[in-house]
Amino acid sequence: MIKVLIADDQAMVREGFGALLAAQPDMLVVGDAADGAAAVTQARSLRPDVVLMDIRMPIMDGLEATRRLQDGPKILILTTFDLDDYVYAALRAGASGFLLKDAPAADLINAVRVVAAGEALLAPSVTRRLIAEFAARPLADRPSPAALNALTPRETDVLRLIARGRSNQEIASDLVVAEQTVKTHIGRILSKLNLRDRAQAVVFAYESGLVTPS
Repeated sequence: MIKVLIADDQAMVREGFGALLAAQPDMLVVGDAADGAAAVTQARSLRPDVVLMDIRMPIMDGLEATRRLQDGPKILILTTFDLDDYVYAALRAGASGFLLKDAPAADLINAVRVVAAGEALLAPSVTRRLIAEFAARPLADRPSPAALNALTPRETDVLRLIARGRSNQEIASDLVVAEQTVKTHIGRILSKLNLRDRAQAVVFAYESGLVTPS
């Protein structure tokens, strides 16, 4: 059972998403919060697997709340890309995925399952935004790529493909290996680089210079 906490300052959003997710046989909505501070408090007491986190909330925004919950539940950011300029910052803060607020119901349900399973939810539009924001950063703000030395050549190839938005199945096809082998490589990459999940691996790939915006 996937336990979900919904954090949004709009009651109708909380109620609508809550009703939708509660109707799923593998999900349990354990609570909701109207601001980031309440989301942090409830996440620590209710211990959900996934938090649906709005960015623009009173008292504490979703970005700061996500940062404070880095070692806790998976964070699925609710966003409107034409308004929210925090995609890159949210990934840095520990978010595992992004979902448009006006996405179809099936997309929301799938997003919760994907993130709960430890995968990242990075749609092409999110990846493009990530690349654009990264490209705008001064070179001096980017870290040394020395940590890449810990990876084998094949692991480096896998990381590069992750950063390009490839799924496990696509990576397996590109490298002509089994999908389970790809999953093994990803696990080793995350362990060696001390990364939480696939989303942070994408950030690392760009910050280290392994992948450059094109």
